[in-house]
Amino acid sequence: MSALPAMPLRLAGRTTHRRRGPVSHSLSHRVEMVLIDPEANAEAEPEAGAPLPWPLRRGRFGLLAVRSVDHGGPPGRGRGAPWAREVLGRRGIRPDRLGLLTTPRFLWWSFNPVSFWLAWKGGALVAVIAEVTNTWGDRHSYLCHHPDGRPIAPEDTLTAAKIFHVSPFQDVAGDYAFRFDIRPEALDIRILHRNGAEGVAARLTGPLIPLARRAAFALLLRHPLGPLRTLALIHWHAARLALKGARWRDRPAPPAQETSP
Repeated sequence: MSALPAMPLRLAGRTTHRRRGPVSHSLSHRVEMVLIDPEANAEAEPEAGAPLPWPLRRGRFGLLAVRSVDHGGPPGRGRGAPWAREVLGRRGIRPDRLGLLTTPRFLWWSFNPVSFWLAWKGGALVAVIAEVTNTWGDRHSYLCHHPDGRPIAPEDTLTAAKIFHVSPFQDVAGDYAFRFDIRPEALDIRILHRNGAEGVAARLTGPLIPLARRAAFALLLRHPLGPLRTLALIHWHAARLALKGARWRDRPAPPAQETSP
């Protein structure tokens, strides 16, 4: 059973992707993310009573910032934690506390291929909303939970049909298999896109470190351009796939609903 981490935290992690099918491709990159309480006061954590360390800001402009408009709804028009609670409430999920795992925006730029809303009840992880954004500015979120409301264990696999276009080199078909191991000191998130012999195996792993000023500065120093670096890497790997002969799929219209299943 996943325990409740003491937020705010820094994830100094690594993401890996391995493409399945006739055109093979893999990648591995360092990632810098934060896990914060999105319902805490914009200036202070409710338990520690201390503001998020500079240069990280919440709810307002900063060198690095996590803002509600970037999450919980269309990019740039998000509603933050109230949106997440509405999505969960429609499924009868009423957590005691929420967490948001995301990459902070850098100055005016914000882009997250995936952020995760984590929902705990009684100290146990009971739901995750995987908030997926593509490079065309479309967004769709996948709600992962057990229908009976029991906690999500590290060995549990939760599935959802793929209905959102992410990569022009993958069909909008098949399903996702999610696994979440969220511990106070580290996390391991696995997402497998299964589409017959094709698909992608993705993984996000790393230690969770208390987000003191030194850790906040490390976010800036290790990846100073943040979202711009992420976009550059996405286009770099897309070019490599094209050169390898991967088939291009045109972008379909995004799904009408914001979340599934």
